[in-house]
Amino acid sequence: MDRLEEYIKKNRDSLDIHEPSPEVWERIGKDLNSTRRPVRRWLSAAASVIVITGLSLFFYQLGRNSVKSRMQSADTDLTARQQLIEAEAYYTSQINNLYLEAEPMLTANPDLKEELNSDIAQIDSIYADLKKDLKDNIANQEVVEALIRNYTIKIRIMEDMLAILRENENNGEKNKSHEL
Repeated sequence: MDRLEEYIKKNRDSLDIHEPSPEVWERIGKDLNSTRRPVRRWLSAAASVIVITGLSLFFYQLGRNSVKSRMQSADTDLTARQQLIEAEAYYTSQINNLYLEAEPMLTANPDLKEELNSDIAQIDSIYADLKKDLKDNIANQEVVEALIRNYTIKIRIMEDMLAILRENENNGEKNKSHEL
C-alpha cells in the first residue's frame, strides 16, 4: 500500500482532472438517502417503543400505588372496626354488669329507675347519631373517641347511681339497727 499511496500523492493533479458526471453524483445521493431512511425508520420505531414502554411503566406504577393505598386504607378501616367492636363489647359488658348489680336496688326506688332509664335513653340517642357519623369514615379518630366518651359517661352514671343506692341502703340498715 505504500506504493499506491506514493503514486496517488505524486500524480494527484493528473488524477483530479476527471470529475464524475452528474448522474454518478445522483446515484451516490440516492444510495446515501436509501441507507439513511431505514436507519431513520429504525430510530423512530425504537424511540416510539421506548416512549410507550416508559408511559406503560409509569401508569402501571401509578395504578399499583393506588391499589396499595386503597388496600392500606381498607386494612386501617378493618383494624379500626375490629378495635371498635372490641371496645363496644367491653363497655357494653361493663354497663350490663353495673345495671344487673343496681337492678335489685332500683326496684325499691322506681323514681331513680325512671331517671336512670331517661338518662341512658338520651345517651343512647347520642350514640346512634355517632354511629351514623362513623359509617361515613370508620377511621375518624374523633368519632371513635366520642363513642368511647359516650360509654364512659354511661358507666359513670351507672356507678354514681349505684353508689347512691348503696348509701341509701346502708342508711336504711343503720336506722333499723338503732330502732328498738
